[in-house]
This record gives sequence, C-alpha cells and structure tokens, in this order.
Amino acid sequence: MTNNQASSGTNSIYLSSISANGGPQDVVLDFGPLYNSGVFTFQSDFYVNSGKTGYFNFQASQTIGQTWALNVNFDAGDIFIDDGVTSNLVVSTYPQAAWFTLKIEANLTLKVWKAYIDGNLVGTWINGVNSLASTDFFPVQNSQFYVDDVSFDHQPYTLSNLNGMMAMSYLGGELAGQNVTPKLTIVNAGTTAINSFDVNLNYGGNNYSQSVTGINIASTSNYAVTLNSLPLVAGNQVYTATVSNVNGTTDDISSDDTLVGSINPVVPAVGKMVVSEEGTGTWCQWCPRGAVFMDQFNTKYSQFWAGIAVHNGDPMTVTDYDAAFGGLISGYPSALVDRGNDVDPSGMTPDFLTRVQIAPKAFITNGATWDAATRTLNVSVTADFQASTNSNYKLACVLTEDGVTGTGSGYNQSNAYSGGNNGVMGGYETLGNPVPAAQMVYDHVARAIAPSFSGFTNSFPATVAAGEQHTINFSFVLPTSWDENEIHIVGLLIDPTGKIDNAGKATITEAVSNGYVSGSNAGLFEANENQLDESVKVSPNPVDNETFLYFTIKNESSVSVSLSDLSGNTIASKQFNLTPGTWSQAIPMNQLTSGIYLIHINIEGDHKTIKIVKR
Repeated sequence: MTNNQASSGTNSIYLSSISANGGPQDVVLDFGPLYNSGVFTFQSDFYVNSGKTGYFNFQASQTIGQTWALNVNFDAGDIFIDDGVTSNLVVSTYPQAAWFTLKIEANLTLKVWKAYIDGNLVGTWINGVNSLASTDFFPVQNSQFYVDDVSFDHQPYTLSNLNGMMAMSYLGGELAGQNVTPKLTIVNAGTTAINSFDVNLNYGGNNYSQSVTGINIASTSNYAVTLNSLPLVAGNQVYTATVSNVNGTTDDISSDDTLVGSINPVVPAVGKMVVSEEGTGTWCQWCPRGAVFMDQFNTKYSQFWAGIAVHNGDPMTVTDYDAAFGGLISGYPSALVDRGNDVDPSGMTPDFLTRVQIAPKAFITNGATWDAATRTLNVSVTADFQASTNSNYKLACVLTEDGVTGTGSGYNQSNAYSGGNNGVMGGYETLGNPVPAAQMVYDHVARAIAPSFSGFTNSFPATVAAGEQHTINFSFVLPTSWDENEIHIVGLLIDPTGKIDNAGKATITEAVSNGYVSGSNAGLFEANENQLDESVKVSPNPVDNETFLYFTIKNESSVSVSLSDLSGNTIASKQFNLTPGTWSQAIPMNQLTSGIYLIHINIEGDHKTIKIVKR
C-alpha cells in the first residue's frame, strides 16, 4: 500500500519487480463463488510508470495456479490480452504515467468477452476459458504499476429467441504489409438455431462479403467465417464487421449485429527478422504450451520471425546450445526474444513487436551449397551493413528442423494439458499424458549452432563502415536421420551485449538459390554419433533411499548425469570421463520428498531422460 499515487482517495496498491522471475508477491482478489455463466464485469484503475510494465490475470479455478482464464500485459504504453491459448486477442494502447480505467466484460454464457479502456471498446473476442474465480496482480520483471478502485459485478444473462451476434472480428495480423486472412465470428445469442446469415467487413474503403448457408449453429455456439485475404496498410484504419439476414430475416437484437474497431499496424524495420529461442523438453509437462505458441508465431509472422526450439534433457538436445541457453532462463518452457528478457512463450508478442521495429545494423543473407551424396552443407552468412559497427559484433549459424519424429520413450511428450483440466492448448487437451512418440511431431528443433552460442569471434574487422559486406562460411555434415527438406538455416548477427541484432532465415533450397559466397571459414561442424546403448535403465524404481543408473557406452566419452525435479530444477549432477563398457552410477534419494523426478544422462551430446518415483 502506498500514498505516492491514487486514482481516488489517498492510497493505492504498488507492485514492482526487477527479478527475472518477477514477484515475489502476488496480490489476489477472490471473487467468492466460481462463476461460469451470466455476465461478469471487472473494472480497475491502473497507473503504469513510463517505459515500465504491469501484469494481472484471471484465475479460472478456486485453486490458484491451476488454470488461467486471461492474461493482461501492460508494456510501455501497449496492452496485450490473451487467454493462454490464443495470443493477441487484444492489442491496443494506454496512456503511460497516467491513470486509466480498464474494464473487462465477460459474457460467460456466450463466451464473448470485451475490453474497454477509459470507456472505449478496444477488443471483443471468444475466450477459450469461461469460468472465473479470482484475479491475481503480479509484478513481472521491469514492472512498476499502481492499482486502485477495483470492483467486480455479476448479472444473469437471458437469451432472446433469434439473435445472431457479431462477436469477434479478427484481421489476423499486427504488421503493415502482411497479407492477412480475416475471420468474423458469429455467436448464436438466441434459443433458435441459426441456419444462414450474411457477413460484411468494411476495411480500407473496400467491402469483403460472404453469404453462409446450410449450417446449424446451436444456441450459445459460435461459427467463424474466413474471408479472402487482404493486405494490412500502414496507419490507423477503422473497420466495421456486420452480420445480417439471419435465417433470412431480421433478428431480435440489432445492437449486437455490428462491431466497429480500428487497427494501426506496426511498421517493421526494413530487412528485420526477429528470433525467438524457446527452452523445451519432452520431459516438461507444460512445454506443449511452448510448441503451440511457437507454431502460432510461425503462422502469423513467418516473414519477420525465426523460431528455434532449444531442447533440454531429451534425444533432440544440442549440448552446447542447451547449456548456454539454459543459463539465461528460469525454467521450462521459457523464451528469449532476440536474447532479451526471459518470458513465457505465451508472452513473446510485446518483445517481438518492439524488436521488429528496430532498424538492424546489417541485413543477413544465407547462401549454401548442398552435396546430397556426402550430405555436406556449406553455408555462407553475409552481413550487409546499413550502419557503421566494429569487431565486437559476431555472426553465428543455427540449423533447425521441422517434422522431427522418433520412436524411443524419450520422444514421448509429457502433457499437463491432457484431459482439459488445465484449459485448452492447441489440441493437447485431447491427447494423453504422456503423448506417445508415435503421435508427436516436433518443429523448429535446434539441430546445430556454429561455432558457438556467442558467435564467431573474428567475424568482422576492427571498424566496419555502412555499405560494407562481410561473409562467414560454415560447413555441416548432416546425419542421414535429418530430413534436408525440413532444415532451416538461421544466420544470426549478435551485438556486443549478446543480444541478436538481426537474422536471416532460409531453407536449403532457398539458400542454394541465393548463391554461396566465399568468406572467412569458421570450420566444419559434424553431428555427434549416438553413443547411448539401448540398455540404459534405472533400478530400483520406485525407490526409497538409493537407486542405480546402468548404461553402456561404445567409445571413450565424456558423461554427465543429473537429477532434476519436474520444473527443471537441478538437484544433483556429476561429470566424468569413461572408457567403453557397462557402468553404474549410484543416485541417493533419501533426502528427497515423495514424488516424480527425472534422471538425465548425457554422453557426448546424446541424451536420455528417465522418470523415477520417490516413495
């Protein structure tokens, strides 16, 4: 509580944090009963210091920390709202260093939610989770915000006879120049089934219309209409979405037939590509969330974004990449956008939209040659400098692969969303826990990073002038288990602070078409051969006091063994060099509480993770 700021009276709640993990304190307002029908209205005044952030969420369960119904992020004048399933349901602005009122109106019966800032409607959407138990104010990293005049209300909702509601108009992007595919969502807000209707979107002076027939939308259900693609234009544009001719007539309530909104898309810097590196692992029960949001970003922003899934503790791990990246995040799943602050994969949007507007020091182009017989991939990463720099900048090259599958238990994906108790998550709620390897396909998988996480030391001369071009060459020998048609080459320009200034992305085919450019040679990088024998096992399991890890190695190898909890926290670890043969390693567990733990073995970059139960 503080008297430094107040919207009314003399006091308000102040929340701030400089910790990478945020917090440490949550402020929770319990709504009392669990609401899952009717109209719930929440209102609060906020004051976010200039250049700082704020955050709060709605909890969907009376057990806090189980299911989130909504996330609201304030970031230096921009507000982003998501439901933990779909990012950017609302993207708008708020006044910095000034009090403003945010109202959330949730029709839990129809699943239609609305957001207002200072009385102005800034977004309407279909929410994925429609129960409310409490609100949780939490200071994330870089937070400085005040909260005052918090209130909530609940009223029943009565359906009319025939009513088609225009519930959501989503243009499908936030970047000027994107070709987007708008979706208009109609909700049956009456008791009579809807069999036909017309929709129209007016945007940029043009009308995009469609008639829908031969359907059966039951009461309180919704139906999404996909319109033809259109280009987003720069500048603030007002658009109007309308539903009409419901079942061939005029419906009972005309006031909800139209939605008026505006969009002022972000203008990306010329030649800019933003990189998201996401920490994940098949052992991680919450990591399906990372996969869902990485795929969403790839769908929405592929022209301006490169995604890299850095695996930990599973067969897809790249040891040096995992070790360097893991030191920058607090848990799994986590993401770094251009190696900035540690964020949840569901919260990458604010950093992305900030970074995509920053002009890069250089444009990055990837060229290549590919020898299918030897499976040798020679890559050239060329930096075309747009501003003067120096030798403290570095180039690096990452290979990623889409469509990765496997047959061992290490490819089974742990899945906390199974059964739907933790909300909808891109279809994972319909899958088992774990998801069997036969059902899993992994995308954006980091396969190699060269020469290192920090880049090639001698990438550039001491001084570099605008207009100069410099190229570094990298060579890779791809294992036969990798599909060259699913490989992406991601060239990175790393600035003196370790952040990614810019990137370039290309398939092998695209890079070959770009042409290979000779430059300074960073070396040959060859994938490790599998050193793990299939006989790796743990016994006893379950365990009371001590268990043993048994394994066989084929060559003299560097071996590391670690024990972690399900959140990825390392409890114990050991490293040693071993000669070929069968080995055992004792793992004491008598000091641990009962529960499930993970034993990780790493032999020259090849990983296996085994679950163990402590009784």
